[in-house]
Amino acid sequence: MKLQLIDGAFSPTETLELLTQLYQVKIKFHEEKVKNSANEEDIKMRERKIKLLQKNLDEARAFIKMENKHFHIESYITI
Repeated sequence: MKLQLIDGAFSPTETLELLTQLYQVKIKFHEEKVKNSANEEDIKMRERKIKLLQKNLDEARAFIKMENKHFHIESYITI
């Protein structure tokens, strides 16, 4: 099953806001799992994912600020 999440044109500010909020939801998801986990392997794996998500968001912010144009974003979730 393929679900369309985003399809549209966004200003640089809107693009940053949208991506930041999406990444923050995913980061918060992993942070909550870390809080509720006693499994050290699971905690380490989730901490790595959080760092990667933060790195990806930082790279996206830098790219968006450098380009400073409208962006077309398409995003799908495949289940």
